[in-house]
Amino acid sequence: MAPRDIPADSASPQRRRRRRWLRWTLGGLGALVVVLIAGILIYTQVGVMGAEPGPLAEAEQNPGLTITDGGAGLVLSPTAGATGQGLVFIPGAKVEAEGYIATLADTVVDDGVTVVITRPWLNLAFFDPRPLSTFTDLAPDVTTWAVGGHSLGGVRACQLATDAAALVLFASYCANDLSASGLPVLSLSGSEDGLSTPQKIADAKDELPADATFVEIPGASHASFGAYGPQPGDGTPTADPAEVDRAIAEELAGFLPRP
Repeated sequence: MAPRDIPADSASPQRRRRRRWLRWTLGGLGALVVVLIAGILIYTQVGVMGAEPGPLAEAEQNPGLTITDGGAGLVLSPTAGATGQGLVFIPGAKVEAEGYIATLADTVVDDGVTVVITRPWLNLAFFDPRPLSTFTDLAPDVTTWAVGGHSLGGVRACQLATDAAALVLFASYCANDLSASGLPVLSLSGSEDGLSTPQKIADAKDELPADATFVEIPGASHASFGAYGPQPGDGTPTADPAEVDRAIAEELAGFLPRP
């Protein structure tokens, strides 16, 4: 009598157990990935800081300032007297681009600099892999570009800096080494900053070229470099916001490279 064919599964209980273990493992990993992605998406959308209505309205009503939404970023252009200078500005974590319009308005209106304030993916520059050209292409008439950013946006600006003519850090510091880049660098910070503290700025100094310029604005806090309201963990500012904006504009006017 010919032997009966025995199904492989019935003859291999260990194989069935391995298959079940593999299904459970893959299912568990898939569920973990879904939870992780959902958590990231929720985190990036909760607590996003928008512009303070008063300063934003005042800037929008300034006849010397033209604001255009280019999708990837806001383009702030001088109504007259453009110099061909440009600054790509990357916002801090979970701060809307509009939160920096009032802060940078003096630089645009008084000094003729075109500023592109980027809109980072998921409100976090860390997740935005787009090159600098994505933003400089929004203002094709500009011939000389600097890149800068506030807080986490400054960290991202450091990564893009070699594609620009200069780097500006606004209450920020680099996590990559630019010490041998030869790049002109301006570091603006605040004496009352509770997040990018003066000590943190000093500790990261070696990542920048030896001739980098460091300017600490007296009385400025972390949130003083924007107009989006107070920020958890920050120090208490003692400087008037208009004075900080003016100090920022004056430092940029003397630093930004010309065509």
